[in-house]
Formats: sequence, C-alpha cells, structure tokens
Amino acid sequence: MKIATWNVNSIRTRQDHVCQWLTANPVDVLCLQETKVVDEQFPRSRFEDLGYHLYVSGQKSYNGVALFSRKPLEAVTVGFTGVLTPEEVGELDGQKRLITGILDGVRIINLYVPNGAEVGSEKYEYKLSWLKLLKEYVRSLLETQPHELCICGDFNIAPDDRDIHNPKNKDKHIMASPAERQALEEVLALGLGDAFRKFTQDGGHFSWWDYRHGGFSRNRGWRIDHHYLTPKLYEAATRCRIDVEPRKLEKPSDHAPVIVEFES
Repeated sequence: MKIATWNVNSIRTRQDHVCQWLTANPVDVLCLQETKVVDEQFPRSRFEDLGYHLYVSGQKSYNGVALFSRKPLEAVTVGFTGVLTPEEVGELDGQKRLITGILDGVRIINLYVPNGAEVGSEKYEYKLSWLKLLKEYVRSLLETQPHELCICGDFNIAPDDRDIHNPKNKDKHIMASPAERQALEEVLALGLGDAFRKFTQDGGHFSWWDYRHGGFSRNRGWRIDHHYLTPKLYEAATRCRIDVEPRKLEKPSDHAPVIVEFES
C-alpha cells in the first residue's frame, strides 16, 4: 500500500499537476489539503477518470481536505464530530480540516492543522485548541476501534530543529514554538511514530518552501507535512520519501508530496 499526503494550495489551480503526478505515481490513497473549493465545484471527473474514488470536504477559498482512493473507502467521516461530542468540539469543526476513511483495516486520517499566523495571536490560540482536540479525537479512536492509524497531512509544525533550514529564533517563530511542538508531542505520545524519521535521521529534508526569497531554489524549507503511524503500521512501513519534483513545476504548490509505503 502507498499513501501520499500533499497540500496542493488550491486543487482547481493545481489539478494538472495532481493529474500528472498521479499518472506517474499511482498511489493507493492521496490525501489533499488546502483544496480551497466547495464540494459542488470540486473538479472530480479528471481524477475519477484516473480510477479514483473521491471523498471531499471543502469550503470556499480556504482550507478543505480530500481523499482519493483506488478502492472505495469505508466509514468516511469529516471533522471531529461523530467521534467526539458536539459539546467537546464546539466551534472547531467550522473549518474543513479533517476527513477520515478506512482502507484494508487502516484508518487514514487526513488533516490540515491551522497555521496559527503569529505566536500569541488569536489564531495561535485557536491552533493550540485544535491540537488539544485532535489529541482527544485520536485517544478516542485508539480506545474504541481496532484499526491501525495513519494520521497524515499538513501539520504546520516542524517537530525539531532538523526540520528547519535555519532554526534561529525558532522559539518565537510560528510552526516551531515550544507550545506547538509540545501539543504535537502530546498527540504522538498516544503511540504514534514519524514514518519519515524511521528511514531518514539527518536534516535538510523539507516539504514546504516559502514562495518568497528563493525559498525552494536555496532549499530554505521546513518539514511540516507528516505521516504518523500506530506501532504495527510503523513496523510495516518500508519507505517514506518527499517528492520534490512537483515543486519544480511552473506555478507549483509551495508544498511537496510525502509518500509512505507499506509491505503487503
């Protein structure tokens, strides 16, 4: 099985890139973030023509997540509601940031963690609240259902200093502040492993590069797109890689796909 995650920064703008990539890389499941389109306007037919079943949860101009799967998925749901109570979720399902489905006994959770804008801002506090709820969501799934978990997407967090081209002043920088890293660590402490770090320990490997200041050409990037796996699935992983080729295209997404592979 191959599962890929990719923040495409607008599926309608990047649909040619995604079609080309899927033709060259026919993964079993593709998890997209920042689709930026309401469900009714999602460009479904081009991907269905490639043999994929589509499951989408979008909103106009912002956020949005989608699952493309070669085989139909089971138990597809969106948001935290349904696993957690409406009282626990509150307003945190207002933005379209989470979709999940089951394939061959693996629950794939595709998410787009809020960016947070600036340390100490309202959006930063929203991000921390969202991550706290994610922890309770994952805890509930682990306690109530038998499936292995692959939690993937754009986490908007670099887990450690190896994941930033220049960690100077990181404590004050969004995506690397201590509170964000701690919130992510608390999710992972439920029993999840970083698939990429199973195979690659050194730094300098990034999945996002700022459009400005020659970020990509100078490899001034961040590794903020991840696959986190429960123990049996972690052991079954045989490879995890970042494909930088789509970032070289004309008018690309600022993110690159990250692919994890498992033995049959």
